[in-house]
Amino acid sequence: MTATPEHVDVLIVGAGLSGIDAAHHLQSLCPGKTYAILEQRERIGGTWDLFRYPGIRSDSDMLTMGYSFRPWTDPRAISPGAEIREYIETAAREEGIDRKIRFGHTVRRASWSSQQARWTVEGTRPSPEGRDEPFALTCGFLFSCAGYYRYSAGYTPALPGLERFAGRVAHPQAWPEDLDHAGKRVLVVGSGATAVTLVPALAKTAAHVTMLQRSPTWIVSMPERDPVANALRAVLPARWAYRLGRIKNVVLMSLLYRMSRRFPRLVGRVLLAQVRRQVGPDVDVSAHFTPRYGPWEQRLCLVPDGDLFRALRERRASVATGTIETFTETGVRLASGEDIEADLVVTATGLVMQFLGGVRLDVDGRAVDPGRCLSYKGVMLSGVSNLAAVFGYVNASWTLKADLVCAWVCRLLLEMDRRGARVVTPTAGDEAPAAPFVEGFTPGYVMRAVDQWPRQGRKAPWRVHQDYVRDTLDLGRGPVAEDALVFSSPGPPTT
Repeated sequence: MTATPEHVDVLIVGAGLSGIDAAHHLQSLCPGKTYAILEQRERIGGTWDLFRYPGIRSDSDMLTMGYSFRPWTDPRAISPGAEIREYIETAAREEGIDRKIRFGHTVRRASWSSQQARWTVEGTRPSPEGRDEPFALTCGFLFSCAGYYRYSAGYTPALPGLERFAGRVAHPQAWPEDLDHAGKRVLVVGSGATAVTLVPALAKTAAHVTMLQRSPTWIVSMPERDPVANALRAVLPARWAYRLGRIKNVVLMSLLYRMSRRFPRLVGRVLLAQVRRQVGPDVDVSAHFTPRYGPWEQRLCLVPDGDLFRALRERRASVATGTIETFTETGVRLASGEDIEADLVVTATGLVMQFLGGVRLDVDGRAVDPGRCLSYKGVMLSGVSNLAAVFGYVNASWTLKADLVCAWVCRLLLEMDRRGARVVTPTAGDEAPAAPFVEGFTPGYVMRAVDQWPRQGRKAPWRVHQDYVRDTLDLGRGPVAEDALVFSSPGPPTT
């Protein structure tokens, strides 16, 4: 006889930055709800536990990437990955959230029953003998905080002749613990956030590091330590200093983004002038740091205290821009005929995006294709009941949006209780798809997966905003119950 699966009111998938945020809001705003967190890894942290490559750090400031409920007190606003993971873990431990986490649980499938008004979540977990065994849970509401990319492997494009290379090849998402780069010639293929982090870190002990890019990326230098935030912390209580520093950085980020979209040439000239000042006269800024696209059409890469530029200025690192003709036994040959020798190749070539952590969805036995759904406020899916997911900002810190989404989901749960409803379903009516989930943002990892993600409609509430102020008014202060949300209570009560 099959045992009845355990049931919780809310099931959170993922114990990273967003998952702990979701649990905090549930405990604070919906204390009567039972919940559990399923995490596929063996530790808290998500991204900040997965990535172990040299120099791993935040790609935005921790005053905005930190939690709204827990001040970031480290003087470094651009912080190492290990410090971020410790911050997340401490928040979970001190609020008792860690006791709700079930590690080693990989979710494979989630099935909604309209008759029972519940999700059945299935997957695998390690058995005491070390083998994978199946598990199942049911919940009234499913909340995905599993991030936006595949954890099992990063993206590696077809690199001609790579199999001929006699040295070692590593991807930053699966950095080997025994990899020693000291004294070696290192070739980093890529120019995104991971590459610009790796290059100065590797250059500290490598013989030389070359960053090989097909085309340049916009890069901006910021102080590792925020002088205003640290000054505020010296004279104000930690929570007030944190809030003021957070507001200041939100305003500056928003201003830069708006200026970039409205006056791309002007902002581009300002960014390039900063690069020229920091790299020195020996680096060709036009060839290696002038992108083909406007600022914020792809994410700006952040370098703390200009560490990448300093490595280039001191000639511990260099940049090559061109197309790979083929890898050789000793390095790579570019289409221009230039040969770059290397002992180690690092393929910093990006991520593979996936929706809901790759979980397969079905509703009453019918498979759900997220690419055919509309996104309700960037949080729920049209036609899919009692399901929410966190997707942060592409033009600001992820946690700013995650925090608003987590609080909004709790407000939705409270509204369901107030109405005596067990089911809430976004219903699109005659609203038609009009835009991709992320609009006007064109990095490769987004474009490769755009068809697998839900779409935006023509008007609210089917639009996804990249605007913290607007979302604060909508998700944070706007009404929860709207015409597009249908509340109901089918079937017998769940026990």
